[in-house]
Amino acid sequence: MVKNLWESNEAAAKSGVEELVYRSNLIGSDRAVCNWGGGNTSMKTTEKDFRGRDIEVIWVKGSGSDLATMKAENFTGLNLEDIRPLIERDEMPDAEMVEYLTHCMIDSKHPRMSIETLLHAFLPFKHVDHTHPDAIISLCCADNGKEIAKEIYGDRFVWVPYVRPGFTLSKMIAEGVKNNPNAELVLMEKHGLVTWGETSEEAYSQTINIINEAENYIQNKQKQTEAFGGQVYESLTEEERQNVLAAVMPVIRGAVSDEKKMILTYDDAEDVLEFVNSRNAGTLSQIGAACPDHLVHTKMKPLYIDWDPQNGTTEELIGKVKAGVEQFKAEYKEYFERNKNEGDVMFEAAPRVTLIPGVGMVNSGKNITMANVSGGLYHRAIAVMKGSTALGEFVSLSENESYNVEYWPLELYKLSLAPAEAEFSRKVAFITGGAGGIGSATARRLVSEGAHVVLADLNLEGAEKVAAEINEQYKEQRAAAVKMDVTSEEQVQAAFAKAALTFGGVDSIVNNAGLATSSPFDETSLKEWNLNINVLGTGYFLVAREAFKQMKQQGIGGNMVFVGSKNSVYAGKNASAYSAVKALETHLARCIAAEGGEFGIRVNSVLPDAVLQGSAIWGSNWRNERAAAYGIEPDQLEEHYRKRTTLLVNIYPSDIAESIAFFASSKADKTTGCMVTVDGGVPAAFAR
Repeated sequence: MVKNLWESNEAAAKSGVEELVYRSNLIGSDRAVCNWGGGNTSMKTTEKDFRGRDIEVIWVKGSGSDLATMKAENFTGLNLEDIRPLIERDEMPDAEMVEYLTHCMIDSKHPRMSIETLLHAFLPFKHVDHTHPDAIISLCCADNGKEIAKEIYGDRFVWVPYVRPGFTLSKMIAEGVKNNPNAELVLMEKHGLVTWGETSEEAYSQTINIINEAENYIQNKQKQTEAFGGQVYESLTEEERQNVLAAVMPVIRGAVSDEKKMILTYDDAEDVLEFVNSRNAGTLSQIGAACPDHLVHTKMKPLYIDWDPQNGTTEELIGKVKAGVEQFKAEYKEYFERNKNEGDVMFEAAPRVTLIPGVGMVNSGKNITMANVSGGLYHRAIAVMKGSTALGEFVSLSENESYNVEYWPLELYKLSLAPAEAEFSRKVAFITGGAGGIGSATARRLVSEGAHVVLADLNLEGAEKVAAEINEQYKEQRAAAVKMDVTSEEQVQAAFAKAALTFGGVDSIVNNAGLATSSPFDETSLKEWNLNINVLGTGYFLVAREAFKQMKQQGIGGNMVFVGSKNSVYAGKNASAYSAVKALETHLARCIAAEGGEFGIRVNSVLPDAVLQGSAIWGSNWRNERAAAYGIEPDQLEEHYRKRTTLLVNIYPSDIAESIAFFASSKADKTTGCMVTVDGGVPAAFAR
């Protein structure tokens, strides 16, 4: 049952549009009441116009906002006196309606009004809510929904046959309510619910009460049936599911990213597993969307993989996924051709939601937020199908109407409000030494242009701190931290599995984890030599190898940036172990570049010198050792390094991050096997 979250004391402190904001946020906070980005609310007030005259104003949700998070600036005020005469018209095309309503706005700085503004304006109530509750959509998507509604609500409802939002639907609702003096709600076939009240609290309470009447009825019906025809598969254990997903998600990511790269998430919640494991999931999932609002983010249907989790292998699943995505894309292109209107440009043809028995669902989007939106909306679809099939048969929109909603200009306008994509949008970077100076600076640099990042470090607490700061700054889970010892094959493999589970795979790796030691050659111990070899040689090899594997699985290319050193090309005094392995790193990078070209994998190296700021290396005994090698005090090192450069500058983590960003970017798409020094100009390290 849906909870009534109204707090009288909190609500009493609100007035004007803030009162509407409070109600809207409550409604949007429960996705079983209203879809992400969907639904709309309104209130009618008296305001002063620009000439100081009292006018009646309707405040309605602005297009492209979400009820759960919207603020006062996301609402639009319109002059009701200008709107009311429209109800006398017989018809009004969408474009004409939008243009007319734009002239009714009391402030041109307000956002464009909801496409369902007239629905609110035509109803003679001060407060109106339009929502998409699971229970109500279940009723409205059942083949016998209208008959069931009579059992639940008697003569208190108005049933409106499916019509796409706009003038015609708004007029039908207004006339239906006018003609039924007992009306307390409107049920829109295959669409949703409209309720109202004379106060905000009354409208909100009515919404919740109406939903719960349907919810109570459906729950009683569900007790009498097996959900989705009963279970035919058992879920794999959580560990088994994650092992399968870590292997399959990079394959899915590559398959759905042939036009634009996608970020992936997975979901194995209880309701998802109940559905994918059921007898009827393969059929039900292909009927169509549960609500018009879903179409833009989930497409008309998901990809269902017919795989037996008890008897099938992961290799078999990978084959079915590849074939399934290709078939889905071919069918989507045919669907587009059958239904397209003049001027339509096809979206990416790949599925947004992939259902796998025994495992769960995999969701895709242009970023982590939109991938989660796709998944969140499919949770709602599952709930609706469960309710509808308990009442009767689940029905959806026709194919042509589904297409026309998916490509509806008024719906596409919402998508146009999103910020432009940046250089690293849709891309995932895996950064070793992510808690350190260069690693954290690189993460922040890449995320600033849209990237999602995995910060791998022995210092998990430090990596988590950087990730938390990034996520707080961007208000998205764009960064993840993982503990990883680069010398441990098992930990490196586990870290890449986490990258696959978190974002779907990787596009860039930054091989940056490091240490440094200093000793005269004849005093260099085998332990010191092996330490450098293990971390800076074997560690870089293991990370690059696992990245290479995952990039090949995806099949969409990738790039690697090795953070070497000036000492990669210069024989540093009293640093034979460190210098030798730094040379190994850059040559390893060139070797991988030679092999990676045919797979679209680029590998380049950045060679810094003396990056003291934020560095764990320079906070260790290395500082004292290097100072001793130069015959100076440790606190004189920074000035010593500055003076030995031809540019007389110090090198900072942000300088290295800038070069890494260049190599990882599209600007370097035709560059591989390259080395760039970022050392202020040390003549001894000039390439030759």
